[in-house]
Amino acid sequence: MSGVDHLSELCGLPAVDFQRDASETPRPAADAAAWRISVDPFGDEDADQTWEQEFAAFLDAVDPAGVRALIIGQWGEAYEETSSVPIGLVIAAADRLTALEGIFVGDLVLEEAEISWIEQSDVTGLLTAFPSLVEFGVRGGTDLEFPATRHERLRSLTIEAGGLPVQVVRGVLDSELPALEKLDLWLGVSAYGGDADVADLAPLLSGTRFPRLHHLGLRNSEVENEIAAAVASAPVVARLRTLDLSNGTLGDEGAAALLEGQPLTHLEVLDLHHHFLSEAMERRITDSLVPHGVRVDLSERSKPWGDGGPEGRYTAVSE
Repeated sequence: MSGVDHLSELCGLPAVDFQRDASETPRPAADAAAWRISVDPFGDEDADQTWEQEFAAFLDAVDPAGVRALIIGQWGEAYEETSSVPIGLVIAAADRLTALEGIFVGDLVLEEAEISWIEQSDVTGLLTAFPSLVEFGVRGGTDLEFPATRHERLRSLTIEAGGLPVQVVRGVLDSELPALEKLDLWLGVSAYGGDADVADLAPLLSGTRFPRLHHLGLRNSEVENEIAAAVASAPVVARLRTLDLSNGTLGDEGAAALLEGQPLTHLEVLDLHHHFLSEAMERRITDSLVPHGVRVDLSERSKPWGDGGPEGRYTAVSE
């Protein structure tokens, strides 16, 4: 799970690990932090290590009515226990967490669980329970469910996965999210459950979904070239300010399709980092877009495994 770090912020608030003992480091105000609740299932057997106990201690120690952002970190042995327990506990506390604007489920890194080992569940109950959410994120695609839902205020949705199931993609794109401005989907690889193809993205690329969308990330895909070719003529692009096709297997063929398609000079940012472009194609992209004020990220040029050509390309995040 290289390239995946703990969240540093949520809803513009710095991420802070909740600690029961605040005698040495005073806690910030309830509304001044994005609170991460985590346990170490491999710690001292005599210590309270259940997420339920830690969350109860958090609600007692921090005024829940002031909490604006909540990060669900490690809740147990994440490759054996699903996220349904912490999600259920947060939903049960909805009448106390009345100011909540942001939730992230599964803020785990390599040392805690590989991204494709994180056992998720149906996360949409959180959207139902918290109608004031503006930012929502999930890490991990295994057993993830996202049936079509409606939420009036959600502005940002991020789903990070080594392989994103097609039913999740379809559920997101069938959802009614009239306020959505930012969508980031890490599509991943088929070996870890990423079975969506470009055709499944058609409702999104057509521009008929999410009328306020201005940031689109279709990232970390083993079919990034095919996505780039579809994006090149996609109506949704005309209203975007940021287009992110990073962390995937993008090569010269996909980049050429982008440049030969509709104009991209209206973009503020084109993010292609972790790519397999030649130096000549990098120069072509830079020369085409940077003079128009587009910020282009071409960092992390990668080489195929064993110099094996296109078949040796890899996504930044998989297992």
